[in-house]
Amino acid sequence: MGALMSIDILGVYLAVFSAIAAKALVRDNFAFLQVGHATWRYAPFAALVTVLLFAAKGLYGRREIRPGFSQILAGLFQATVIALIFGLVSRQDFGSYYIFYGSLFFAAVYVGGLRQGYEAITFRILRFFGYRRRVLLVGSGSHIGKVASVLHQSSAAYETVGFISPDPLPENGLRSLGNLDDLPDQIEEHDVVEVILADPDFPQDRAVELIDFCHQNGVTVRVAPTAMEVLAQRAEFVPGEGVPLFELRPPVFEALDYAVKRSFDLVVAAILLVVLSPFLLVIAVLVKLTSRGPVLHRGVRPGIGERPFQCLKFRTMYEGAENEQSELEDLNEKSGALFKIRDDPRMTPVGNFLRAFSIDELPQLLNVLRGQMSLVGPRPLPLRDYQRLDEWHRRRYLVLPGITGLWQVSGRANLDFDDLVRLDFLYIESWSVFLDVALLVKTIPAVLRRRGAY
Repeated sequence: MGALMSIDILGVYLAVFSAIAAKALVRDNFAFLQVGHATWRYAPFAALVTVLLFAAKGLYGRREIRPGFSQILAGLFQATVIALIFGLVSRQDFGSYYIFYGSLFFAAVYVGGLRQGYEAITFRILRFFGYRRRVLLVGSGSHIGKVASVLHQSSAAYETVGFISPDPLPENGLRSLGNLDDLPDQIEEHDVVEVILADPDFPQDRAVELIDFCHQNGVTVRVAPTAMEVLAQRAEFVPGEGVPLFELRPPVFEALDYAVKRSFDLVVAAILLVVLSPFLLVIAVLVKLTSRGPVLHRGVRPGIGERPFQCLKFRTMYEGAENEQSELEDLNEKSGALFKIRDDPRMTPVGNFLRAFSIDELPQLLNVLRGQMSLVGPRPLPLRDYQRLDEWHRRRYLVLPGITGLWQVSGRANLDFDDLVRLDFLYIESWSVFLDVALLVKTIPAVLRRRGAY
């Protein structure tokens, strides 16, 4: 906690210094001592408010439960608002409000970057010295293997010692430690500090017994969320009924939420189009010169309310590639509704490069300006995939589709389709503008790593 707090304070001081220094450089009157004096005038209050808000958000909690970048950004934004209100009430003379939004920008960069570096370095140190949170999975379904895979990639240094199941399980790559009656002995033998219930169909009476035993022995119990638990985040209690009932409201962006999200989309999409226009022009020329056909592919895809729209992409395949789709179905490497081939013979050389780094998706910024898409949201599916959806999948069409989303930062094509849809639900239920910003930022390294992109 002390190290993270020091990092945050340092980040805030650097942010205020950088904001003041940047303005001085623009005005060509930079003086280190003057900038330093102004920093010491404003930074202590900003750092104090930031630390208090971060503490309230759990950002100084244990590694495995600390929130991510979206909550960091939310805390910095709230600290900025509080500092602004304090400045107005105390009648401070700022000349302009740049000190606030400038410091917020640099704080997001410095605090986010320093925290990311801290997490990466300490994770490697913990790994080097053999520290692990020894975890035991409990359940009787295929969900166990998926949870174990996610834990393996986690930054919390988990070590899955094995699983316990009330029923025999098929081979899942994990070590079987017996049934529920063996739980006490296995916890003691393997020095387990955490038990994760990874089964949506686990018997409730046995779950209560398991939780009671773990709590009595100082073992943390966690539950891997199911689709229903994700849906229940938006549940509202309905009083006056014979039994406790919770109404699941439709996850749509209404009123203020929609206005904030739409305004954010319009401003950011317009800025990105202006900034990226020379790069987009170069890509358009390369597509046109290297293969016959139009520069842009206008694929019809269902959007919000399942209404079709023309989804724009740079063309990555040879002309007429759609007609060969049926002949390649046997080569599909994905389950569920998705169609993916790593070495698709229909791809052009330039198309392979564009697809690998998701550059082909950039023309969808125009779809965002038209109101057909959002910057962040569930990915729009081709008609071929859409026609293979189960009924419960269609709930993702209650909101605008997005250029990027949880799919892109969570493994993309490496995940099963049902898992991808559950990520859509999770995004819809937990949306905030700070989550959108965090996902946009995280999309950049995810794209550069090309994980699951084909």
